[in-house]
Amino acid sequence: MRIGVPKEIKNHEYRVGLTPASVREVVAHGHEVVVETMAGAGINAADAAYEEAGAKVLKTAAEVFAAADMIVKVKEPQAVERAMLRPDHVLFTYLHLAPDAEQTADLVKSGATCIAYETVTDARGGLPLLAPMSQVAGRLSIQAGATALQKANGGAGLLLGGVPGVAPAKVVVIGGGVVGAHAITMALGLGADVTVLDRNVDVMASLSHRFGSALRTVYSTASTVEQYVLDADLVIGAVLVAGAAAPKLVSADLVKRMKPGSVLVDVAIDQGGCFATSHATTHTDPTYIVDEVVHYCVANMPGAVPITSTNALNNVTLPFVLALADKGYEKALLDDPHLLPGLNVYQGQVTCEAVASALGYDYLAPEQALKGVPAAA
Repeated sequence: MRIGVPKEIKNHEYRVGLTPASVREVVAHGHEVVVETMAGAGINAADAAYEEAGAKVLKTAAEVFAAADMIVKVKEPQAVERAMLRPDHVLFTYLHLAPDAEQTADLVKSGATCIAYETVTDARGGLPLLAPMSQVAGRLSIQAGATALQKANGGAGLLLGGVPGVAPAKVVVIGGGVVGAHAITMALGLGADVTVLDRNVDVMASLSHRFGSALRTVYSTASTVEQYVLDADLVIGAVLVAGAAAPKLVSADLVKRMKPGSVLVDVAIDQGGCFATSHATTHTDPTYIVDEVVHYCVANMPGAVPITSTNALNNVTLPFVLALADKGYEKALLDDPHLLPGLNVYQGQVTCEAVASALGYDYLAPEQALKGVPAAA
């Protein structure tokens, strides 16, 4: 199989689909790799490093798309990239389709086989290709929030951990999953007063055992969300429903009643965001203010630390890249019940139930699609 790695073009996205080390592994399995020139510049991987690993470097993304059987990326394809997809392409990347009708329509129209990192599962019910980026984003959320709390950036003018004799800032984390746990780690490490809200008592028990009395755990209801958000200086939105649009847990009215200069960091923005007042921002212009509340809603947070992020991502995606290339995508998907849920769009059909439900498409189960079984009337 010939695998193509284009340079990422989303705003300030410096990650890359395959590192030179990953390319070397793919080539050792007997496959070809074509890489767009400067694709690895953001992780300090020169074209020469890719050539030494066995890849062929091409001048443009168009050449990469034209030559490749499978496209391996990091972020969802932008409009100009979607226009280059063919029915015989396999696309393997983050997609986050549920809140993105335009991208979904383009992928359906393309006829390509589109496999999303974020809906691949594991034996424990986790999302192994999302987890490393959730870890990065969770940790970054506290750095971003601490910066946004500075007065010059629109915040209240608080130091997250305070100083002796001055109370620390109050941090509320909504969602105790991978993002939430890593946000808690950073916030507690900086000395903040931290509360986590979650609806899963087992998750709360695990977090309580992990962090001890330093962390306040609270069962999430409309009442407790309101109580703790109104008292917070920094709120981290860390909820996730796999493949689906994020639930809006903080209303516009609640935002209006928050303390002036408080900060919302919406890590769920890739899935539409969990605050009613959220809209996606970029690393160039990461924040905006609504009702005196600073919003940080960057849709590709891990792109800010591309060396860490790319290597962490390649650690988990490479085995799947090799399986897809070695076996062919159909056999790889049918052989692996955890890779199979990653199939979101196939030959013009939506094969992720959460996406179909969110956007009004007919749903065809991925196994049925691959076996040529038509959708039920």
